[in-house]
Amino acid sequence: MARILVVGSVARDEVVRLKEPLRAGSHLEAQPTRSRLGGGGANVAIPLAHAGHQVRLLAPLGSDLTGQELLRELLAEGVDTSALSTVAGLSTRSLVLLEPNGERTVVNLHRCREASPPERLRSLAADAVYVRSRALDLTPLLREKVEHSLVVAQLPPAEPGSRPAQVLVASESDFDGDLLADPWALGQRVAGPRLQWVVVTRGSRGAEAFGASEHIASTPLPTRVVDTTGAGDAFAAGLLHALVSGAPMAEALRTGVTWGSAAVAGEGSYLSRNALTSLLGVAPARG
Repeated sequence: MARILVVGSVARDEVVRLKEPLRAGSHLEAQPTRSRLGGGGANVAIPLAHAGHQVRLLAPLGSDLTGQELLRELLAEGVDTSALSTVAGLSTRSLVLLEPNGERTVVNLHRCREASPPERLRSLAADAVYVRSRALDLTPLLREKVEHSLVVAQLPPAEPGSRPAQVLVASESDFDGDLLADPWALGQRVAGPRLQWVVVTRGSRGAEAFGASEHIASTPLPTRVVDTTGAGDAFAAGLLHALVSGAPMAEALRTGVTWGSAAVAGEGSYLSRNALTSLLGVAPARG
């Protein structure tokens, strides 16, 4: 299995399940709030660890009690926490509003950030690096990493040259207008000469991968949606799992779609160990 470094966030998700659809200006009924481990970095790292990879998470944690709790939970899930840093103050917290159809709205209540770029990234050996962060100060560090490791980075950011990587992953819900009209051209501007693929996720419609001369699409099988929180992160974990295992992009795309579909079929901010166990060795979505 591969050594994977995940750069992202760890959060305490406060989940409110609404009894009716979210509507502006309305008074809504909801079930009591409950909390769970979340954050884009954790949501990707945990399924990869469950799949047998050596996964190290680079992220900040607050110095509060929540930060200590999140650290223990990550360790219990098999994630290497040696690259986490403790930042004075509160840990990242998000409010997740879940509608009856499983759709989620995330409200960031507090973000825990490091005061300076995580220079320790330079010395951390990895076969693959996954970046789930919008921080622009990562650019020079990734420019070094892409020379020696597979780098898969989430968009945004979409500033020119901001994400040196072989693979970029973008959700169409994060972009307005025509920015994704030509994904390959956008990717070349953002990632530079090492770029091999731009992957665009399209929610319930699956995902597409765009190369210099190839276009691949994968459509999910019908799934009963329970909770869409972290679906994109589960997709990214599946995509990366397949790529580091030597799979071609068509297979990796199908694996990502399958993992994302499995994530929305159950409650949680990340793909559970039980769900992943049932997936491994099972034929993925149709291509």
